[in-house]
Amino acid sequence: MNILLNTFDTKYNTAPFESIKNKDYKPAILKLIEEAKKDIDAIVNNTAAPTFENTIEALEFSGQQLERVTSIFFNLNSAETNDEIQKIAQDISPILTEFGNDITLNQALFTKVKTVFDSKDSLDITTEQNTLLDKKYKSFSRNGANLSEDKKLKLRAIDKQLASLKLKFGENLLAETNAFEMLLTKEEEVSGLPEGAKEAAKQLAESKDKDGWLITLDYPSYIPFMTYADRRDLREKLAKASGAKGFKNDALDNQNNVLDIARLRFERANLLGYKTHSHFVLEERMAETPEKVNSFLQDLLVKAKPAAEREFAELENFAKELDTIDQLEKWDSAYYSEKLKQKLFNLDDEQLKPYFKLENVIDGAFQVANKLFGLQFKKIDTIDKYHEDVMTYEVLDENNDLVSIFYADFFPRAGKRNGAWMTSYKPQFIKDGINERPHISNVCNFTKPTKSKPSLLTFNEVTTLFHEFGHGLHGMLANTTYPSLSGTSVFWDFVELPSQVLENWCYEKEALELFAKHYETGEVIPMDLVAKIKESATFQEGMQTLRQLSFGLLDMSWHGINPSDITDVKTHEYKTFEDTNLYPDVKENCMSTAFAHIFQGGYSSGYYSYKWAEVLDADAFDYFKEEGIFNKDVAKKFKDNVLSQGGTENPMVLYKRFRGQEPKPEALLKRAGLIK
Repeated sequence: MNILLNTFDTKYNTAPFESIKNKDYKPAILKLIEEAKKDIDAIVNNTAAPTFENTIEALEFSGQQLERVTSIFFNLNSAETNDEIQKIAQDISPILTEFGNDITLNQALFTKVKTVFDSKDSLDITTEQNTLLDKKYKSFSRNGANLSEDKKLKLRAIDKQLASLKLKFGENLLAETNAFEMLLTKEEEVSGLPEGAKEAAKQLAESKDKDGWLITLDYPSYIPFMTYADRRDLREKLAKASGAKGFKNDALDNQNNVLDIARLRFERANLLGYKTHSHFVLEERMAETPEKVNSFLQDLLVKAKPAAEREFAELENFAKELDTIDQLEKWDSAYYSEKLKQKLFNLDDEQLKPYFKLENVIDGAFQVANKLFGLQFKKIDTIDKYHEDVMTYEVLDENNDLVSIFYADFFPRAGKRNGAWMTSYKPQFIKDGINERPHISNVCNFTKPTKSKPSLLTFNEVTTLFHEFGHGLHGMLANTTYPSLSGTSVFWDFVELPSQVLENWCYEKEALELFAKHYETGEVIPMDLVAKIKESATFQEGMQTLRQLSFGLLDMSWHGINPSDITDVKTHEYKTFEDTNLYPDVKENCMSTAFAHIFQGGYSSGYYSYKWAEVLDADAFDYFKEEGIFNKDVAKKFKDNVLSQGGTENPMVLYKRFRGQEPKPEALLKRAGLIK
């Protein structure tokens, strides 16, 4: 019997990871597609007049086990993959895309949905139900339901190709990341590296039966080397290796994948009646149009560029005085920035790390969630894990009722992609009077404990953990009726608000005192260090803002135009970066071929949303600061109007209900030190 075919007979209905075999996935998914088709047929063949309940609600809850199993599978393809799983992903992705198209291009089903949609003004439905009705109708109209039969076939072909290309892009990137190793055998080659980073590099070398220090492109190895290694030639080698991912004209090259994905997205948008892919995407975003996004990015660029150029000149002068280098290059950036930061603020990440033991930071995030929202996190070992590194928790409310299951997966390994993300293994929804609680996961890549030291985080990693935990809270505290409107199922440029706002607590004395304790002595972080953290928070903010804006502009340059005339990825990218470039270009490197957010993930035409959400988060945190960062009333307003509501209403309506006003960009510009 295939364990994936039925509701899981486990505690809290959690995924039975330890009993699932790779060979179970494909047959289960094929069988569950057939079951889901029966659900659709039942809606289509119902002879009663179409109603919200027998059409929209029935559609919402169709194919639930299929969604459950595919979410487990694709989450593991990101966090714990191997050749076998990647092969299954390539096999089933086109099949799932075809099935999705079978639904959205099913004329009889669309006719029923349209009948309900056309009568919406006379229906007695809630705001959430109205949103669901809109969303279901648009899921058809925005995916070709109004097209002629020949155009529907063309759309299916495009979607199949895109599903395969995006997977291939990600597989190439992971293979490139895993393939590069820099073995160093002389002490002077690791000069400048902190002891913890050296020990981790030595341990990694030992694990592969090598002598010396092994440096890789995984962030916990890459970032410390780029920040601290004195050997400029080795920093250059590592930076160029990282920047050349997918850009070597070999079997793992992503240039054609980039061109094909951009072109197919444009063709798809045209087919559906939109000018560009960005016009299609942004119709369902707070920003609404590419014009508004470009105006937003350009406005910030005008404000940030003078500060960025001043900061760059300061950094270049500093580097030249320190080491008499001719030209500041990209591989010098983190190294000299860190040295300048130490000089200006007498603050060094290595000085801070002993106060940020991973377990303490996790506990700190839990305590912040407890003080704000009354949540308790209880570690349990009674549910399955997909890897021994994963930690599992029951999340309880003040009445000890279950709020969520939480999986925390914090260390890099070969089968796990770089970066940090939040995901879900089971959504929250209410059905038959039962409030099904969600299963949420945070995945990061932090330095593993070594023989002599626990996992100690840089301050940047601390904010990363809080960021992903903010997404996690958005999922955990969800309280909606329908799964497709629950948790983080919100407009893309609203989804970063809960994550980015939570980062603010990392800079506050009241919060740091809860968890920033020296791993050996237990001493709370000295307040002069806290003052320096706050003071240095705007260090090189102009350069950081310019960097983020460059990514947003690159995204829009691929998706907000007709890309058919682009024949060379590098040339196109170089031209796009003209207004934001501070460093000399590196001809062997290319950003687009490794830009997984927009070519593999869901951020196409959406990368601007990080900055967009920063405006929201700075404005929202201002409210907390006015009333007290642990003020229960403000926290309740945030939970009731933002975190629990998911995508049930327009996000600006939800935000104004929480804040009492529209967000003002001044809070962000002031926080970033870009205006006084």
